[in-house]
Amino acid sequence: MIDEQTGKRRGSFWRELPILVGVAILVAVLVRTFVLQTFFIPSPSMQHTLDIDDKVLVNKLVYDFRDPRDGEIIVFEAPRRWQTGDEGEDFIKRVIGVGGDHVQCCDAADRIMVNGHALDEPYIFRGADGVPNAAASAPFDVTVPDGRIWVMGDHREQSADSLAHWQASQNIEEATIPAGSVVGRAFTVFWPVGRATWLTVPPTFDGVPAS
Repeated sequence: MIDEQTGKRRGSFWRELPILVGVAILVAVLVRTFVLQTFFIPSPSMQHTLDIDDKVLVNKLVYDFRDPRDGEIIVFEAPRRWQTGDEGEDFIKRVIGVGGDHVQCCDAADRIMVNGHALDEPYIFRGADGVPNAAASAPFDVTVPDGRIWVMGDHREQSADSLAHWQASQNIEEATIPAGSVVGRAFTVFWPVGRATWLTVPPTFDGVPAS
């Protein structure tokens, strides 16, 4: 048996360092582009599920393998008519209905219904007096077109969402977003540390029947 010894030339670490840094940067860019991305919350539209300046982590890969589902919180590129600033503005809202879903407000208990199932929504914003926002600011009855999504903010009175655009236009295409505009699913709040939590789908959506 022959014992072989290998040794690194002196100074090889410093010659390899730029390569290692380059590889690390490339991996970070690929991850941010295709897998995960951080977003900060600039508005009160999702309070108190998401507060202003919270930072969330978004899975950008999940919807390459399946469609968005009711109850998930998604980041999407807002339609041009929804935007208030520069083109390419990203919004974050909760999915209430997907293509084919019948979404309406409200039942006798003032709950939104999806395919006949009434949603219990404990995540809806409550003010300092403990009184929650109404589930919707006005009655509506829509069927979400295939390939589109009906989204709403958890702070219903402060959200420029599908209902707000439905009330303004009575046009279901203008009130919904194309599924292709979805950037990814927000799955955790990671900052500030005291608010860190998983963004799971509320149990009420388990009872929504298929459209």
